[in-house]
Amino acid sequence: MSDVLLTGVHVAAALAVVLVIGCAGRSAARLLRQPETVGEIVAGLLAGPAAVALLGRSTFDAVLPGDVLDIMKLVAEAGLVLFLVGLAHKLRLGAHRSSLRTSVWLVAGGLVPAMLAGVLFAGWILLADEPGVRGSAPLPAFLLMCAVALSITAVPVLARILAERNATETLEGRLSMTAAVVIDTAGWLLLSVAVGLSTGELNGFVQSVVVLGGGAAAALGVRGALRTRAAHNLCEQRPLITAVLLGAIALTMALTVEHLGLTAIFGAVLVGLALPPDGPWQQVATRVTSLGRGMIPFFFVVTGVTVFAGGIGPLPWALTAGAILLAVLGKGVGSYFGARMAGQPKQTAVTVGVLMNTRGLTELIVLKVGYNADILTRPVFVALIVMAVATTVMTGPLLLLTKWSPGQPVRASVGSKSQDDSP
Repeated sequence: MSDVLLTGVHVAAALAVVLVIGCAGRSAARLLRQPETVGEIVAGLLAGPAAVALLGRSTFDAVLPGDVLDIMKLVAEAGLVLFLVGLAHKLRLGAHRSSLRTSVWLVAGGLVPAMLAGVLFAGWILLADEPGVRGSAPLPAFLLMCAVALSITAVPVLARILAERNATETLEGRLSMTAAVVIDTAGWLLLSVAVGLSTGELNGFVQSVVVLGGGAAAALGVRGALRTRAAHNLCEQRPLITAVLLGAIALTMALTVEHLGLTAIFGAVLVGLALPPDGPWQQVATRVTSLGRGMIPFFFVVTGVTVFAGGIGPLPWALTAGAILLAVLGKGVGSYFGARMAGQPKQTAVTVGVLMNTRGLTELIVLKVGYNADILTRPVFVALIVMAVATTVMTGPLLLLTKWSPGQPVRASVGSKSQDDSP
């Protein structure tokens, strides 16, 4: 019992330090007129290597032993899941939900050109033929890994940026989040294929497809249960208890999906979409989201501390510059043209392109998987890490340049096509 209590105190103290780190990052971001999320990410990335440098590796491991880190990761992921449940619920409300045609064009624009840019990046590495850069991974695995790396849009970071700007329910916010969730899920599926190609086995991909179908079926079951009279009465009479139960359902589904090979984001979004869109459920979703929003800093800082505590190594400048250029062209410009093909005005398409170019910790986790699977060498890994941070940092300044005001009325209905603004 005393060991459990000591571990609890240890975890609480560590989480308190994380909050301080997150607060420092947010303060720095505000001074630099950056989204607070960017400050949390950068603070998290720097906190691990800085702590190791100051304390030494052995002391760092003693201060944050494995069991404490595991609990911190669970708390961090719980915050992300709860936050995304309410966000996904908001995506299905209102009059500006994306049509199928709009969603298809947005996903195609945000995914296909970005993957092609990743293939170009891999081709550049192959042609350069520099020692120690290409590595020994099978060519198909390397090509697909680079394609996935440049196509990710980080749902947690994008969601937090939209929330900070009160832009979740704007047209641009809905368009970008809808496409990002689909692309993020597709990215994890393709990542499992890349890892499978590197090992010669594709069992992971088959399992991920099965999990995808099983998760959708489970979400339909949750939707049916929540639409019953008993659930409605409980929601009306006991909203707090209902919020706790909903949070437990979301965490169970998200962590199960992750354990089976897909991202927890997918499970969280499914539960949010399964919620009834009206009545007392809106209040319950707001409660869940509020709790998750307060815990989100844990996710950003804990992920940065745990994933990059060992540092990232020297920076390959030419490779990094090429990765950033191709990432912006593939993701930002591709998403712009996808939005235009979906019938959106130029201003809306520009804003969607900027938002979709946001990457962050989802990208960093994907890169870490590729690096651990020996698909990415250290120089490529470092270049892509800097690319992920740089493209995320770009989001705030570029949104200022677009003069996007989330408070403005929606300029065009989703799925509609303006004759004056045809691409």
